[in-house]
Amino acid sequence: MTDLPELLSERITIDANICHGKPTIRGLRYPVENILEWLSSGMSVDEVLADYEDLEKEDILAALEFASRLVKVKRIEMLAA
Repeated sequence: MTDLPELLSERITIDANICHGKPTIRGLRYPVENILEWLSSGMSVDEVLADYEDLEKEDILAALEFASRLVKVKRIEMLAA
């Protein structure tokens, strides 16, 4: 099993020249937000991996861990519409 901080540092990259600086999977132009949207729409990990053959299971796990860390905040305020 890969150590989580290592998993994130190897799998999640942020480069101003790729996808406008959004966090991506290994610099492959797969934004983390896309991975999360696919999973939340009901796609399984296996379906994502079948549709995007250059992704690996560890990439999906890193995206989930990245999102998990982002939501660990002390306070959330509603945004004005």
